[in-house]
Amino acid sequence: MVIRASMIIPEMQEAFFKCTVCHHCASVEVENGRIAEPMRCLNCNMGHGYQLIHNRSTFTDKQLVKLQESPDDMPAGQTPHTVVLFAHNDLVDSVQPGDRVTVTGIYRAVPLRVIPRMQLTKSVFKTHVDVIHFQKVDEDRLREEGEGKGTKFTPEKIEIIKEVSKKPDIYERLANAIAPSIYEHEDIKKGILLQLFGGTKKDFSNSGRGGFRSEINILLCGDPGTSKSQLLQYVFHLVPRSQYTSGKGSSAVGLTAYVTKDPETRQLALQTGSLVLADNGVCCIDEFDKMSDSTRSVLHEVMEQQTLSIAKAGIICQLNARTSVLAAANPVESQWNTKRTIIENIQLPHTLLSRFDLIFLMLDPQNDTYDRRLARHLVQLYYRSRDQEQEENLDMNILRDYISYAKEMVHPKLNDEAGTRLIEVYVDMRRIGAGRGQITAYPRQLESLIRLAEAHAKMRLSDVVELIDVEEAYRLHREALKQSATDPMSGKIDVSILTTGISSAGRKRRVEIAKALKQLIESKGSVSTLGYQKLYSEFREGSQLMITREMFEDALKDLQDDGVIIVTSRSTIRVCHQ
Repeated sequence: MVIRASMIIPEMQEAFFKCTVCHHCASVEVENGRIAEPMRCLNCNMGHGYQLIHNRSTFTDKQLVKLQESPDDMPAGQTPHTVVLFAHNDLVDSVQPGDRVTVTGIYRAVPLRVIPRMQLTKSVFKTHVDVIHFQKVDEDRLREEGEGKGTKFTPEKIEIIKEVSKKPDIYERLANAIAPSIYEHEDIKKGILLQLFGGTKKDFSNSGRGGFRSEINILLCGDPGTSKSQLLQYVFHLVPRSQYTSGKGSSAVGLTAYVTKDPETRQLALQTGSLVLADNGVCCIDEFDKMSDSTRSVLHEVMEQQTLSIAKAGIICQLNARTSVLAAANPVESQWNTKRTIIENIQLPHTLLSRFDLIFLMLDPQNDTYDRRLARHLVQLYYRSRDQEQEENLDMNILRDYISYAKEMVHPKLNDEAGTRLIEVYVDMRRIGAGRGQITAYPRQLESLIRLAEAHAKMRLSDVVELIDVEEAYRLHREALKQSATDPMSGKIDVSILTTGISSAGRKRRVEIAKALKQLIESKGSVSTLGYQKLYSEFREGSQLMITREMFEDALKDLQDDGVIIVTSRSTIRVCHQ
């Protein structure tokens, strides 16, 4: 995998010399990286009279590329090795960081000088590869698509793809082809399938509105052992520009970019991290809940603006990070607590959760029938032959070609009917919560619906987003919301859990508890100080609700903000009399 490509370096191919006395000109070709300067002028016989004229010399393009060994090819227990490549002329800028390539070249060894100005060399040689050919192929992954990098599809392949797209159950077939070894989770597989297709890229920067995000972000959270990491690994091995990181083993600079000193030029250079290397691909982040806060804060800009702003060591730039994020998180108590909201279960900031288009729960149902079916499915995986598996599932090569063709050739747009239905759906989602004082949808939810509808139209190889695409996008979005944004107190969907971290019912209860605590403090009369533990015990005994210490501390914080009390320490509370 290419991990770094330097700037283009001009390398001298033919040196142009001019005599300082008689102005006689001579050209000398560079051999083995050295210039043989003429000792005497051929015209006036003047010794050491030639001067190098840079402007009239001939230069060729040269680029330094760093290549890292692929994890799949490494022997067990070894760290990946890096090799320095030198690309010349037309091969310059033919690969980018993040590309997986096979290189054909000449392996060379260059002696290192002890002192640069002297001929004395070390016994240690420095090695590099002079590139003859780059080949960007990876048979196990999707074909890469991008600006000016059209994948060549033969007419036979295009005919097969179009034939497959006309089948009535194409959506279910493609969804089942994703991670076929994992049992059930149809909606989650459908969500990941739509993430692989992505929405339509829109750029309105000329009109001053900027670009709209077309990538879909998905979060999987739930009980351990529900094959979350398996799904992530499957997507990582399928997509060409994909990166796999674990939350605990990732740092903020590892995800974004860090400044290093270039050993060749001795200048500060920017080394890109996982999110930039996964540009136009998928970044799979496992153990998302175990990330440090500083690392997680980096994702805010990437997941909405699709860029990465950097100001380090005098290098100020903005990098593209048009990547879809597929993350997996475990609950804090190891098992999902149905009496708590998603924020309390996985303890992630609500500002980050609201940036995910779909949040799915993968829970262990603890059902005897389900357990029997799952066990049968797992046992069958061990004794079924490869031919039987291929008969049951869609051929993986067809799936790769299908997704690549759809991403490259199909760019659907909304029609009037679909646009009207999207407006109706959004207004209905808002209206559901308006009656009980809750917010059940934000503009971000509408943008998510548009992206999902476009991805579904792409999956059908349709250039127009129709009503069935909007209906499926709404169904999938509603299923995800049912799981992730349901208020455990009322049992109803409340999107404010994802956007503000607390449900409307929870906020109302917090206000009521603070009001009851204020009445209790006022009933004490003109007392200037109160005991923290004594007040907590009294309040808990006099309340009809089950008051936890966390609720009590939240109520004290609200009263302190209102100027009713001042919490001086963990043992005393000072009352502010008006």
